[in-house]
Amino acid sequence: MSAATRRLTTAQALVRFLAAQYTERDGVRHRLVAGTWGIFGHGNVAGVGQALVEYGDVMPFHQGRSEQAMVHAAVGHARHLNRLSAQAVTTSIGPGATNLVTGAALATVNRLPVLLLPGDYFASHAADPLLQQLEHPSEADVSVNDALRPVSRYFDRISRPEALLASAPRAMRVLADPAETGAVTLALPQDVQAEAFDWPEEFFADRVWRVRRPAPDPEELADAVRALRAARRPLIVAGGGVHHGEAEAALEALVDATGIPVASTQAGKGSLRHDHPADLGGIGHTGTAVADDLARTADLVIGVGTRYSDFTTASGTLFQDPGVRFLNLNITAFDAHKLAARTLVCDARAGLTALTGALSGHRVPLSYEDEYRAGRARWEETVRAALRADDENAVPTQTQVLGALDAVVGDEDVVINAAGSLPGDLHKLWRSRSPRQYHLEYGYSCMGYEIPAALGVQQAAPGVPVWALVGDGTYLMNPTEIVTAVQEELPVKLVLVQNHGYASIGGLSESVGAERFGTDYRHRAADGSFTGAPLPVDLAANAASLGMDVLRAKTVRELREALSTARAATRPTCVYVETVAGDAPGAQAWWDVPVAEVSARDAATGARARYEQAVADRRHHL
Repeated sequence: MSAATRRLTTAQALVRFLAAQYTERDGVRHRLVAGTWGIFGHGNVAGVGQALVEYGDVMPFHQGRSEQAMVHAAVGHARHLNRLSAQAVTTSIGPGATNLVTGAALATVNRLPVLLLPGDYFASHAADPLLQQLEHPSEADVSVNDALRPVSRYFDRISRPEALLASAPRAMRVLADPAETGAVTLALPQDVQAEAFDWPEEFFADRVWRVRRPAPDPEELADAVRALRAARRPLIVAGGGVHHGEAEAALEALVDATGIPVASTQAGKGSLRHDHPADLGGIGHTGTAVADDLARTADLVIGVGTRYSDFTTASGTLFQDPGVRFLNLNITAFDAHKLAARTLVCDARAGLTALTGALSGHRVPLSYEDEYRAGRARWEETVRAALRADDENAVPTQTQVLGALDAVVGDEDVVINAAGSLPGDLHKLWRSRSPRQYHLEYGYSCMGYEIPAALGVQQAAPGVPVWALVGDGTYLMNPTEIVTAVQEELPVKLVLVQNHGYASIGGLSESVGAERFGTDYRHRAADGSFTGAPLPVDLAANAASLGMDVLRAKTVRELREALSTARAATRPTCVYVETVAGDAPGAQAWWDVPVAEVSARDAATGARARYEQAVADRRHHL
């Protein structure tokens, strides 16, 4: 007797398969692919598009406006749900597919799952060359989708229907594996999408992918405990893995038992509440003075779920104690072995819980606790001064914008940012009240991430106030998903800060001798110099034209009132504010941006001298 089969097209079979996939961790089950974003064109409208119509009852669909933005939205969704649920993104062939590359890189850099389903050329070559096809003179099987290979954790081109039987489960395994996850690409030739096949019925059965919590190896654990007991000035660096592993309570238990202080990366901020006595705030180039001062004298650095980007290590100049060593707790061996560290390759929660038990009775010296608590108190005064506005009727600075928002948000609110000058201010100054509140994409620091990511987070957390903080430069990169927010009735809140240019890169340009060239949004004179007059661009009107409710605020008082109104709004709402320059706390540690070795301009030669002085402090930690 033959096994039961179901005759469907390849695209129909894929949608049905995806609807039956689940993750499970700690007994809680989630849809692995919770929905599909799409922009239709030739290459997916008749295949995946038709399948999504056919099976709309089991696969929610979200209409995007920009392919890159759809990936950002899916990534925001996955991050907020601790990588236990993902979304798919379908595009046409050609430019629709290549527009995925930036979003795919962002997902993979940040170790966040997203499923990409770009259309592809005819597998049969029946229509060749096809509209938008890139013809390669010596490799006929190459398509533009191959640009997705280096930024994907798994890639396959489904050239025959039955290939999906093997490839689709492999793709799901990578999406659900916390040590391997990132962008997953299944390129779908448009003729194969529409081709019918007799699919085994078991292909459509519910399948659960259990997300493991691997325990630490006993010998690695014993070695780690010895190192911790011997350390006099240990420092924990909390990365995004603390959040992904839902290990915040385990981290707090370890800290309460031992007194070890915690500094956080951009991805790890909020691992402890801002008012915990051992929370030092951000670390590295955009970190706090107290965190960076302790990092310079730490004799043992315990990295938990961090990949040690150059911002975290201050380009190798931060950890300066002559005998400093590293202990890295990470679910990914690739990251655990960085900086010649002792390793604890395991789940963050499992590893931290094991360390707490094994360190019973151990505590750092009281003098060390007194030192970092005094440093915390000094930095808190810096934070208060930066966020405070003495004149309620004045035009706010950017840090006063953060102060106004700080006064309005609740513990459950989510604040999203990715690029510009805001990440530095937020890392130093934001007071994280809960693990999910601080959502900074700083692995790829992609301009244009914030607005679409807010949509993905809002889908993951209905009823939660979600704020996208963007500057004028970032807004101009990718405002299109405002239309999707309006269409799907997602009440995201946009704080649009107008400072007439690239403030962060402008400052960096000045510091490296490039004299802020090409960073202002202002009129130019005939000789190429800036006249200083802002361009007659009204970004608030633009947001309104895309369907948002817009509140304009000119003073600190008006800003606070507008933010309160926006928080209560049930429609997508923008708070637009123009800022003036302020005295935000400067960088507390260096960052390596190479400066021209020779130049005829004084700005560049001076910057080079400062660069050579700073780079001399770099260590390789071998």
